[in-house]
Amino acid sequence: MYVLRQSPTDPAFVQDPYPVYDRARDAGPLVWWEDYAMPAAMSHGLVQALLKDRRFGRAPLVPREDRPHLRAFDAVEAHSMLDLEPPRHTRLRGLVLRAFTSRRIMGLAPEIEALAHQLIDAFPRGEVDLLPAYATRLPVIIIARLLGVPEGDWPDLLRWSNAMVAMYQARRDRGIEDAAEAAAAEFTEYLRAQVAAKRAAPGDDLLSHLIAAEEDGARLSTDEMIGTCVLLLNAGHEATVHTLGNGVKAVIEAGAEAAFRVPACETAVEEVLRHDPPLHIFTRIAYERCEVGGHVFDRGDEVALVLGAANRDPAAWADPGRFDAARPVRPSTSFGGGIHFCLGAPLARLELKIGMHVLFSRLNDLKFAAPPRYANLYHFHGLEALPLSYGKDG
Repeated sequence: MYVLRQSPTDPAFVQDPYPVYDRARDAGPLVWWEDYAMPAAMSHGLVQALLKDRRFGRAPLVPREDRPHLRAFDAVEAHSMLDLEPPRHTRLRGLVLRAFTSRRIMGLAPEIEALAHQLIDAFPRGEVDLLPAYATRLPVIIIARLLGVPEGDWPDLLRWSNAMVAMYQARRDRGIEDAAEAAAAEFTEYLRAQVAAKRAAPGDDLLSHLIAAEEDGARLSTDEMIGTCVLLLNAGHEATVHTLGNGVKAVIEAGAEAAFRVPACETAVEEVLRHDPPLHIFTRIAYERCEVGGHVFDRGDEVALVLGAANRDPAAWADPGRFDAARPVRPSTSFGGGIHFCLGAPLARLELKIGMHVLFSRLNDLKFAAPPRYANLYHFHGLEALPLSYGKDG
């Protein structure tokens, strides 16, 4: 098996990991990534197969050791669907889907469009950093409205989300862990109060519907609701911010703005999701001894699914490094797959479609005011800033 020696925090890799992926993929669909001490699936076919292979899962086979300095964080994670398997995952996902319906998501379209226009109206004349002014605010405000928590609390939601999500970055250290623990404790206390308020006075919002959701007499516990709300914010918000930033960068570089000036830009949105995805690694645990890709996994072994490499596989897409807004749609790995396929995918697609359509319809002559640079966030992949100059329709 090919041995890949590549630090995920190396500055050159952070800025452009794709040449490394290409060399590794050329050596075979499964390589040994020495820095992670585990096999890594690089091809589209193998990543897709492993996402759906029930011999692999997300839930640890042995209880996580007690981490006194991360007890609040681990308490939230214990109720996250992301790290659960059937039957508990099936029950939780089924209950959440009763509240997180396609009809409710599509009903947000007018609000998303109005908010996008409102944010652009507030842009200064001539130049803006798109990340804090637009890409960050649009999804976090929409999630606040969706949950039914006070919209003015979005800065706290954003602060907690950023601190907790940093736990999954390769550069994680004790300072990041302490910040995540503090954020988890504050977020949990906040959501517990919000759940109590919704129990007393329900509304037409996701939190109230989660409280009311019931299947075969079973309801979500308060801790399960807190874990679900944290997951919806952290996973949904972080990914959408990065995808908006990466997508706008790719569109400007490719001169493909016209593809987003029409409302029906779904095909172009799928290319944004494929071309430069927000999450590059998702791990799985072997639940039994098995052979995959010529490698024998023992029970408990981990494998890294390199989504960023899978989405640039030339066996799946012609000239995969090129951004093509009209590229025929083929399922990418950006939202995962199998039973853990992203619950928030419909909302993310809607926010991307409307957010990018409004942006490119309102702003013209878009140019980089400074060269865009990616932040040191791996396993995530997103920009540290996106300063743009433009003309504005007024």
